[in-house]
Amino acid sequence: MKLMMASFKGKPTIGFPIFVLMLCMLCSSAWSQETEIGFGIGGFKYSGDLSRGINLKSITPAGTVFFRNNLSNAVSFRVGLTAGQMAASDDKTPIDPFAQQRDASFDIFVFEASTVFEYHFLKWRQEHTLIRWTPYLFGGLAIFGLSGEGDKPAEYSNIQPAIPFGLGIKYILNPKWYMGVEFGARKIFFDYLDNVSEGDGTIKNFDYGNRFDNDSYYYFGVSMTYSFYTIPCPNSPYKRNYRSR
Repeated sequence: MKLMMASFKGKPTIGFPIFVLMLCMLCSSAWSQETEIGFGIGGFKYSGDLSRGINLKSITPAGTVFFRNNLSNAVSFRVGLTAGQMAASDDKTPIDPFAQQRDASFDIFVFEASTVFEYHFLKWRQEHTLIRWTPYLFGGLAIFGLSGEGDKPAEYSNIQPAIPFGLGIKYILNPKWYMGVEFGARKIFFDYLDNVSEGDGTIKNFDYGNRFDNDSYYYFGVSMTYSFYTIPCPNSPYKRNYRSR
């Protein structure tokens, strides 16, 4: 109590520098937990029994919004919502003669909620570096929902889990705004994304797919991020007085 009371009298005591030091430590901690919000536009790419590989005809528009917390200069935690159309047909992208005979198609709306960790390779966010960009990897967990399916060939839930992972590049436009380009894959444990799966292989009606190969989908796009960075902690106004003494 005596120390605290003395700090408010005419001459500063040791209590005030300790207070400033603690405040600076809090400011430093807040900087390391800098938060961001962002949005992006891009496309979904489906891969399954109706479309394989890279085919521009099977890319459909999608968008995303996200919140990011920078745990350190290298690691960030991101929560995002991504949604868009997903479609493909044997007529546009036949993968073999059997697919042409089958002539199946689907057109659905996909909504995804994800949580991922990002790892940045370069020290791009430090104040004393000239590096304004960095590549990064990300991975985490997600759930996605489907709507717009027609008649279901089997009983399944329209909400399914997924494992998102991928890579991207970020670039600092200014201290408040970042720009990014990202490509991500979704590993899913579900074979009815296209509403086509296993069938009776003894009957050549071509209405079935490969039951040993689950479907998957991808998202790629560009994003803009707004950063709520912390104002640097001010120096003690008594610093010069202590040095002069």
